[in-house]
Amino acid sequence: MAKKTNIDAVKLLADVPAEYVFYLNDGRILKNMEYLRDALSTMSDDLFIFHVNTEKNDFYKWVTDIIGDEKLASAILRARDKIQTYKAISQRVTFLKNKTP
Repeated sequence: MAKKTNIDAVKLLADVPAEYVFYLNDGRILKNMEYLRDALSTMSDDLFIFHVNTEKNDFYKWVTDIIGDEKLASAILRARDKIQTYKAISQRVTFLKNKTP
């Protein structure tokens, strides 16, 4: 079972195919969840609200549909703001990196 977990961690941390990268409204391109984490650390509140508001949650959708990490997606959905979203992604990245060979 540990081997499968390692393979899953590598897959979840990998770059997504070029046609599925995430384009932030400020022009930055996100290729994986580490890029998303790093972008959140410098993202303006206005940009965050553009992507996450009462109408939509672009980060949740991308993590769910493209990256395929249901645990992270659930944590993103529970996050109340940019800081909580950043912490959820940062913790998940750290956890997954500890599972990779």
